[in-house]
Amino acid sequence: MEFQKNTVFHIYNQGNNRQAIFFGSENYLFFIKKMREHVMPYGDFLCYCLMPNHFHWLFYVREIELPVISGHSVDVTRSHADINVTPKSHDEKNTDSVNLRTLNDSIGILLRSYTRAINKQENRSGSLFREKTKAEDGWEDHFMSITHPNHNYALQRWEDYGLTAFNYIHQNPVKAHLVDRAEDWPYSSAPDFAGIRNGTLCNQKLAKALLFLK
Repeated sequence: MEFQKNTVFHIYNQGNNRQAIFFGSENYLFFIKKMREHVMPYGDFLCYCLMPNHFHWLFYVREIELPVISGHSVDVTRSHADINVTPKSHDEKNTDSVNLRTLNDSIGILLRSYTRAINKQENRSGSLFREKTKAEDGWEDHFMSITHPNHNYALQRWEDYGLTAFNYIHQNPVKAHLVDRAEDWPYSSAPDFAGIRNGTLCNQKLAKALLFLK
């Protein structure tokens, strides 16, 4: 996947051969925890939906790669300038190093670690997800100058794409006949935007601004 900063992507994957990837509520919650840990440091979730055999994210990318400090608990929300590794004494061997981890890498880590947990839970082996996670960008040059001749077209194009993706993601459980209303599905951000749950995973303020939500 090719990510760019300050760009919104529709990211999705499904179970290998369309097999189930979630087997109980604890699996959904564990996956959301992994989303916070591995993906959220790179930007903002605008909306999401976890289905029994696939998932969808609408994600605003702020960073493509972030520093990782080996030998320490990683706080990838900090910039390069903020990294502070306490020097070791002369008697200690300094084996710490600062590396960069990409958003692609972190998504891969999320899926592999989740797969290991499910394989152990279900007494299975092998791949759980399809080999390639997909990412679609419907937004190009949204921050172009207002004097640019294509500025209004870019805004309209993003509004169409963003709203379509947002509604499509939230309507997945309804189309699959799992619930009658999108906000009744607990493993998506629809209940948060409907005001019936105080979820903190999505940046609702940013989503409403970017997607022209009322």
